[in-house]
Amino acid sequence: MMYRFLIFFFLLSGSVISQQFSAKTAFLEKWKNSKDYLLEIAEQMPEDKFGFKPTDREMSFKDQLLHIRENMTWLGTTYFSLEQLDKKKLKENLPEKKADIIRLLTNAFDKVYTQIQNTKEDTLQTETDFFAGRKSKLQILNLLQDHVTHHRGQLIVYLNLNDIKPPKYVGW
Repeated sequence: MMYRFLIFFFLLSGSVISQQFSAKTAFLEKWKNSKDYLLEIAEQMPEDKFGFKPTDREMSFKDQLLHIRENMTWLGTTYFSLEQLDKKKLKENLPEKKADIIRLLTNAFDKVYTQIQNTKEDTLQTETDFFAGRKSKLQILNLLQDHVTHHRGQLIVYLNLNDIKPPKYVGW
């Protein structure tokens, strides 16, 4: 009897451990922290400085946020849902006010979270056509996070250039 219990225990604990440390679970935890950190950065910048850009060739603070939102909406919808995305609509009726931009960004983060949450773990190895060649859905997940991180780093510089102390870093 004890032997059966031990086998059951090890099988159950192995299943729980593999679920805890899955790529999807790791992404979702990081995605939530990434959302919180980016929104805190967005809140730090005063609304009258949302148009700030360090040089003419760079995007403004506001445009960086909207670009992040557009990219995550495109990747999340195209590769992790059955929904058809009209990319032109992503650029229509964009808000000007800080609160509205932050709400739009929040909704995009939440939508991607739900899309990934609803994605089956075993499909992350599936390759799909991408403009840069065939990529696995896991690679697309990595791109989602990497893109946010890239532009968030630029936004931190924008804050510093305006003598605004960025929020403390939030990692995993």
